[in-house]
Amino acid sequence: MKYITFTVPCYNSASYMERCIHTLLAGGDLVEIIIVDDGSTDCTGEIADHYAKDYPDIVKVIHQENGGHGAGVNAGLAAATGRYFKVVDSDDWLDKDDLQMLLQQICCWEATGAEPDLIICNYLYDHLYEHTVKPMAYRNVFRPGRICSFEDSRWFGPSQYLVMHALWYRTEVLRRSGVKLPRHTFYVDNLFANQPLPYVETLCYLDLDIYHYFLGREDQSVNEKVLMRRIDQQIRVTKLVALATDLEKLSHRQPKLARYLIRNISIMMSISCIHLLLIGTPQAKRQREDLWHYIRVHNPKLYHYLKYKTLSGFTYLPGGKLGDVLTLSGYRAAKHIYQFN
Repeated sequence: MKYITFTVPCYNSASYMERCIHTLLAGGDLVEIIIVDDGSTDCTGEIADHYAKDYPDIVKVIHQENGGHGAGVNAGLAAATGRYFKVVDSDDWLDKDDLQMLLQQICCWEATGAEPDLIICNYLYDHLYEHTVKPMAYRNVFRPGRICSFEDSRWFGPSQYLVMHALWYRTEVLRRSGVKLPRHTFYVDNLFANQPLPYVETLCYLDLDIYHYFLGREDQSVNEKVLMRRIDQQIRVTKLVALATDLEKLSHRQPKLARYLIRNISIMMSISCIHLLLIGTPQAKRQREDLWHYIRVHNPKLYHYLKYKTLSGFTYLPGGKLGDVLTLSGYRAAKHIYQFN
């Protein structure tokens, strides 16, 4: 069995996918690379087939009709044979030396029979063309190299989240969680990162700066203007994440994890509501009201907690226009301080 299955969803990725795949090949025979050609109209499929021909014991290719990033992840997970499963976006890449260190650690775990359900590593915001890199680490949250549970974690910082780029799930944990990403929908990485967490019994943080998350394209989904255009998809994923876990039941078994997941839902609610306010149309205002109504109907306790005890409550202030002005003023101040988007 392979140690890691890498799934690389590709749509018209011909101009940059080779940079990504080249770094994954550093894993050699210990890894499996599944390139999912998601209905590309350029030569992405031909490039993928070329890799499969040159590396038949490592690279597999799936050609499918266009279904979006989530469909690519679903296809890769269904075909995966590796112990661990990792999604690598086709414009991102890995540090080859750190990948070797990760594989060595998995080999040691295999020898002792103590493989964790989840491996957490650092990732880097890589402004490749500007030659700047911002690492995101978890040294303050987890003790490096120690196999533990989520309940052994310490406090997350304001900008710290367990995002898809940092997570290396055991394949069987993902399958047991039943996670399946919706088609033709952006922001599904939030669902992939959060829904399987309650199924994780053991985890280990390795202080490796392994995943390079490329920033710099105008059409990236995290771009504020792009997010506003795709607000319906952001709302859809927010609803899915909010209802993916029985948080009340989880709070009795893993209270720290339940609080962490609620914090994530609060942030997603805030992102949705802020961008609906930025859009500013009557329809956007109704969408914000409908989103909060949806949470209230489907999980009244979660609604009360989000509304009165978390950051998201400040994005749904009473007072009509005055409340909206206060919300946007707070958002712009935070944007200036933290320099996001």
